[in-house]
Amino acid sequence: MHDIQVDKAVIDYILQNKRDYRVSTSCGGPVIVPIEMKEPKATDLRVQIGQNTLYISRVQARYISRVTVDMLDPTRYEACSIF
Repeated sequence: MHDIQVDKAVIDYILQNKRDYRVSTSCGGPVIVPIEMKEPKATDLRVQIGQNTLYISRVQARYISRVTVDMLDPTRYEACSIF
């Protein structure tokens, strides 16, 4: 569960935007959102990326082996009432 790879495109995105993000659950599957949209939890895995952190929800960490650029797609959460 803790050997989750982060694609270079996601790393580049986080470094470019200089903010923390979280891999969360949405109606469309795993999604990467700014922590202002979905706050990290104490149980999240933490991946340090430069000066920033990518939090991965414990729920998603059970099912994913990679954090991929398609998880940045806003259509995964735009139709979800939890966001």
